Amino acid sequence: MSDPTIICPNCKTEIKLNESLAAPLIEATKNQFEKKLIQKDEEIIKRKKDLDKNPIEGIDAFSSKENILDILEKYGMKEGEIEVWGSGKPKREFLWSEDMADACVFLMENRNFKDCILAKEEIRNTHINIGTGSDISIEDLAILIKEEVKFNGSFVFNTSKPDGTMQKLTDVSKLNSLGWKHNIAIAEGVEKIYNWYLN
Repeated sequence: MSDPTIICPNCKTEIKLNESLAAPLIEATKNQFEKKLIQKDEEIIKRKKDLDKNPIEGIDAFSSKENILDILEKYGMKEGEIEVWGSGKPKREFLWSEDMADACVFLMENRNFKDCILAKEEIRNTHINIGTGSDISIEDLAILIKEEVKFNGSFVFNTSKPDGTMQKLTDVSKLNSLGWKHNIAIAEGVEKIYNWYLN
């Protein structure tokens, strides 16, 4: 049986592979192939861990990048681009969940219903708002999140979708006057929730 040959890609010369030449070439090819398999396995294991924590509809660890992008596009996410509903101009108030819980405990420990009754003849306006008393536009929030997660793409504001109420902001003066104020502002909250998501 004659020795196998290969063609040099540069000079197009036919090179005979005797045993002394073939063995190291086969070994190097095998090692390279095994290395790629290990890398692929590591990618699949990492993707499976990510998807176990943050599942995406119809996607598993073996899904191709194209499959993943197709699913994400249904939710307004394309490669390098995210669709945001509305103009981005409406403002919203955000409160860290632990601050909400803390405010509830504070009120239960420090306030009785009778303290809220200002006029004896009619019981009204006894509620106490819980919030931060500050708001942020949807566009500014999107930019804040973009900077935190180091997203290098762009936003597309879909103005065919409704904006809703232009501002939703609570008056927290009553709660603040009782001695309670929120601890986590929006920028810190975005940072904390992103770190939670990563870990």
